[in-house]
This record gives sequence, C-alpha cells and structure tokens, in this order.
Amino acid sequence: MKKILKAFGRLILAIYRIIDKLIVTPISRLIFTIKEYLKTHNVKLDYILSRPNFMIYVSLILAVVMFVLIDSKVIRLVESEAEVITNVPVKVNYNEEAYVVEGLPESVDIVLIGRKSDIYLAKQLGTNMVILDLSDYEARDSAYKVYLSYTKSIDSINYKLDPSYVSVTIKDKISITKTIDYDLINESYLNERLSVENVELSKTEVVVKGSQDALDKIASVKALIDLKNDSLNDAGDYEIDDVTLLAYDSKGQIIKEVEIVPTTLTATISLDTYSKSVPIKVLTTGKLVTGKAIASILINNSNSHSVTIYGDQETISGITGVPVTINVADQGANSTKSYNVTINKPSGVRTISEKKANIIVTFGEEKQKEVEITTISQKNLSSNLSANIIGTDSIKVIVKGVQSVIDNVTADNINAYIDLENYSTGEYDVQVKIANDDPKLNFVVSSTVKVKITN
Repeated sequence: MKKILKAFGRLILAIYRIIDKLIVTPISRLIFTIKEYLKTHNVKLDYILSRPNFMIYVSLILAVVMFVLIDSKVIRLVESEAEVITNVPVKVNYNEEAYVVEGLPESVDIVLIGRKSDIYLAKQLGTNMVILDLSDYEARDSAYKVYLSYTKSIDSINYKLDPSYVSVTIKDKISITKTIDYDLINESYLNERLSVENVELSKTEVVVKGSQDALDKIASVKALIDLKNDSLNDAGDYEIDDVTLLAYDSKGQIIKEVEIVPTTLTATISLDTYSKSVPIKVLTTGKLVTGKAIASILINNSNSHSVTIYGDQETISGITGVPVTINVADQGANSTKSYNVTINKPSGVRTISEKKANIIVTFGEEKQKEVEITTISQKNLSSNLSANIIGTDSIKVIVKGVQSVIDNVTADNINAYIDLENYSTGEYDVQVKIANDDPKLNFVVSSTVKVKITN
C-alpha cells in the first residue's frame, strides 16, 4: 500500500510540474510582457482588467488554444515510456498425462508501454504471467502455431511479448520400463583411502514416459550417486536418499523430453579400504657415457623400496609396481648421481603412501658376457593361428653391465620373445627381443629365427 501511495504522489508531482512549466509560467510571462507594453504606451491596464467580460474572453481563448495543442499532440501532459521485463516464466496448460509437448519456451520477454507511474506499479505488483493455453489441442505430426497470452496487472498498460507465438508439436505420451544403472559422481571428495565396494539401489527398474521418438533415443537410465557427503568418512554401509535419475542417449547426452517415475530413489553403498604394498620400479632415459654401466640403485637408502597404494580391489590387484623415471644421459664419469623424484599414482589408484623419493645411482665399468638361451616365447599371435620355430635350437645373447651384476645373469633370467602381431600363415624370419625391466642390464641380440605359422 505504501508503494502505491508513493507512486501516486510521484504522479501528482509530475503533473504539477508539467502544468507549471507548460501553462502557468508561459501565461505569467505573457501577462507581464503585455502589462509592461501597455504601461510604456500609457494604456491603463487596471481599467481593462477590471471590465467584467475581459477575463472570461481571455480564459476562453486560452482554453481553446490548449485544447488544440493537446489534441494535436503538440503538447503531451504525460509521456509514454517502454520498459522490458526479461525471463518471464511461461505457464503451459495442457493434459500432461496424455500428451508430450515439444518446443515449449521456458521464458519470454515482456515489453511494457505506458505511463512511467503505471509501469512502475505493474512491476511492483509483480503479477506478470504469460500463458500458453494448449488445453484444446490434440496430438498430431505437424506443429501448431500458438500465440502466448499475458495477464495484465494494470489495464492502462500496453504490452508486447517476445516471442509472441511459438511452434509446438504435441505427441501422445507412452511409457516403457527401463533397467537402472548407476554412476558415482564427485568421487574425488571421498576419503582417498576409501573406495566403493558395493552399490544397491532401492529399485532395479523405473517407468519412463514420453513420446515414441524420445523413448527410442534412450540408451540408459542412470542413478547419479553423489559421494560429496561429509558422513562418508569411514568404512561401512551408508544409505543415500533422493538419488537423481536421468535418461541418456547413445552419445551420453541427457534426454530432457522424458519423465521418469519415480524421479528419485534410495541407494545403499558399502565403503571399504583396499591397499597393497608394491615396489618402486626405476626406469631410465638417455645413454650413459660409453663404457659405463649402472652398478646399483638405492631408493631411500634401500635396495628395494615399496609403497602402499589404495583403491578399489579389482584395480589395485593388477598393479605390480609403481614406476619412476630418471634421466641418466651422459652420466657415468662420476661415481654417483642423486635424484629427487615425484612418485605419481598409477591409473585407478586413489592415493599412495609416499609422494616423493630419493634415488642414488652408482656407476661402474661396463663388462659383458655371452649367454646361450634355448627358450623363446611368442606374443600377440592371432588366436586362430599357431607358430613354430624351425631350424634353430638356441640363440646367443650378449649381456652388458658391471661385473658383479652380470655374474648373476643366467639363461633362466633372460626373457626372450618374438612379436608375431599382424603375421599371417607362412614362413618368416623374426627378430628376437629381450624383455628387460632392470636398468642395470643391457641385452644385445642380433639373431633372427625362422618361424612357420599355420592355421
């Protein structure tokens, strides 16, 4: 009420100022000018003004002049203004149980045209409502052109809608049953030493409603389980309510044109801690000074150093070590080299017990010896083929390293293999390779073996 009274007061003040500016002040100046003129020419103004009919004639003339000016819009007592109200929600009326409507606008803009005070009142009342009435429309393949309507809060205001109409397609609503899967979101907020062991949903199936076109796009319906929850701080079972359900297409995009019943469900998750101790594996890049080899590697002053990794059981069970890489290019002239390295988490590991390590590498004179091996394995052969090495019983491998290291190398320590990827039936000369994960050793093998591949 106070806002309305203030607005009304502003309107009266505005009208007063307009009348004072356009009527009172000009007339006063005119009378003063005439009076000065008559006084200069010895005309008795008091005598003229005192005559009974004079003021009546003057008032009549001024009234006629003002009427003509206002009627011809030369003078406007109240100026019209325009103002835009953006993002006004659209209320849609239709049978939601029977139909699906595509092309509905979420909001429109309203242009209000009228007196400033009326526009102000219309905004203060806040009753602007845009309606799209589809209650008399039925489903069909082609689109309808439907005009939006506006409920005016003040009748003296003109309005325009942007857009003023929409093209909508009305389709019959059908329903199907879909199996639910789940996704874990915000998993980074979960305690790093915890992992999700099991998830149980309160429902395994939901009803999805929509047009046939929208339902045909559905590739999956997923429950999004949010792990950003302060209560998930220890191993155990937890119940999460109001889990959102969403439908996705084959490209992983959310399908908004469908209705899922129910819209949410409850999920029970089991958290546990899985860990495993694995060694740090040192890898090298670059070439040492000629004639030098790595004699020893100490990790945190130990010949073998292990770290503990945490994650889900299936992932960490397949991890046998954590690799770190050091650059030994042009090293060996000095007796030792120290490295401070960062231990990066392997893929799928949530956290690791140590993030840094100190590696000390000792160098020595490179020696070599020859080892004869008779066992050569095969890799990457197609499952419908078989391969046999022919004409060769053994090959020789040169082992390089410091004397104390190569003395311990035997044929049983050497993992020789041939890579048969992309090979088909026939006979081939294939290079023998050595699988080596020990940076203290180098293997040289120049031999090839003849391999016969058959179906």
